Amino acid sequence: MNRWVVHLDMDAFFASVEQFTRPTLRDRAVLVGGPGPRGTVAGASYQAREYGTRSAMPMSEARRRCPVAVVLPPRFRLYRSLSSQVFEIMGEVSDRMERVSIDEAFLEPDELAGSDAETVHEFASRLRARVRREVGVNASIGAGSGKQLAKIASELAKPNGTMIVAPEREPELLAELPVRKLWGIGPIAESKLHRIGVNTVDELAALHLGDIVSLLGQAHGEELHRLARGIDDRPVAERGQAKQVSAETTFDTDITDPVRLASEVASMAEAAHRRLVSSRRAARTVTVKVRDSAFTTISRSETLPMATSEPGALTAAARRLTSTTVPPGTPVRLVGVSYSGLATFEQVSLFGSPADEQRPAEEPSEEIESPGEQPEPPWRAGDDVDHLELGHGWVQGAGHGRVTVRFETATTGRGPARTFDVNDPSLSRADPLDSLGTTPAVESGT
Repeated sequence: MNRWVVHLDMDAFFASVEQFTRPTLRDRAVLVGGPGPRGTVAGASYQAREYGTRSAMPMSEARRRCPVAVVLPPRFRLYRSLSSQVFEIMGEVSDRMERVSIDEAFLEPDELAGSDAETVHEFASRLRARVRREVGVNASIGAGSGKQLAKIASELAKPNGTMIVAPEREPELLAELPVRKLWGIGPIAESKLHRIGVNTVDELAALHLGDIVSLLGQAHGEELHRLARGIDDRPVAERGQAKQVSAETTFDTDITDPVRLASEVASMAEAAHRRLVSSRRAARTVTVKVRDSAFTTISRSETLPMATSEPGALTAAARRLTSTTVPPGTPVRLVGVSYSGLATFEQVSLFGSPADEQRPAEEPSEEIESPGEQPEPPWRAGDDVDHLELGHGWVQGAGHGRVTVRFETATTGRGPARTFDVNDPSLSRADPLDSLGTTPAVESGT
């Protein structure tokens, strides 16, 4: 019987939620993240992506590429609420579900076992339509014989599409893909493979297993070799909230070259970072594990001032730890990098700004007056607002003692904008969930 794994991925989730709940933005370029000098893009709408912006890009660069974009702080309380609604729908149509991050999950519905591709397509179309109708956001769905094929298919189906990979089509689809499309291959692994002339999944599958293991490590190499040949029997099963994310590799022959060791540590730091980003979390503690030829294992940790998911900062910490842990010339047989002290929000480098360091990014900032300094503005662009008469709105801009509020929700359509004194007593901070409105979601493009 054919096994069918389904992967649902909500399209440009953070930005799409902003467009859905703020109708004025539905056809505009939107960047979600911290606007400060160390801010990073957490999400970009498809309109913004046309300018070359993407998640994890420094916000300063994204704004240079897309100067017309509306930049908004993330509202995680709202994202988590809509994510929970989508997962509840998915749980109703399948007993087996595995949440990968806040905006994607796998299903393996029993009813699809042994079905043909057309039946699976009908299932996916009904699920996409229900998510759109009941939650208000678009999703793309892919399906195949395993998690790898399902995830690749959902990526190829974006935006707002469905792609079903029938068993007889799998070899052809995999063969044509760039090797980077395989789960677990990042920039460093891709660069290593390109140096030996491996550019496609088909070329990777043709390599001898020993060559892949020598290049990428035993565990990583073996898994990638199987995936490249379309072998993916990993189960779809819910996972508990991990207390840390990690990656490690054992070398076929001991490493003594410090330059190569630093490269391998960077590779493991990158692999662990992918898992960190996938879980939509940030880490405060970096740990490097090293095992030498005598099987002695040494671990060293560094705790950063605040949680981050900035790859440069995490990799730099891993390299520092390695240089102080491993004496030059030491034969090393295993290295690993792990991140712990995980947080569900980014305190500075991904979403916040220096003024936001001690609070979740979706919470309003406190006014703090320091000697000789002006107090922090009481309103910032993107804040949720409640007006005694006009109801729910959001801040479009503030400055010079004035604040402009757009009064609208997901159910109102484009609303009017009004300008007030920043200290107007009729204005108060509002719950982001109020931007959903009080009536069922209406059809609208995002």
